Amino acid sequence: MPKSLLKTGLIGTVIAAICCFTPILVILLSAIGLASFVGYLDYVLLPLLGIFICITLYALMQRYSN
Repeated sequence: MPKSLLKTGLIGTVIAAICCFTPILVILLSAIGLASFVGYLDYVLLPLLGIFICITLYALMQRYSN
């Protein structure tokens, strides 16, 4: 279980970090006509990044405590 949890945490952290710090979602949402959601991206992406970082840290603690 810790391996899959660690993999999930790392992949989610990388994806959320890329979406937070690059304008990928801004360009994508603007291209498909959903530019009104751009203002709300920080309310979703920053907590999501924090959650995935916590999952990664939890999986690392479980892995090294055994």
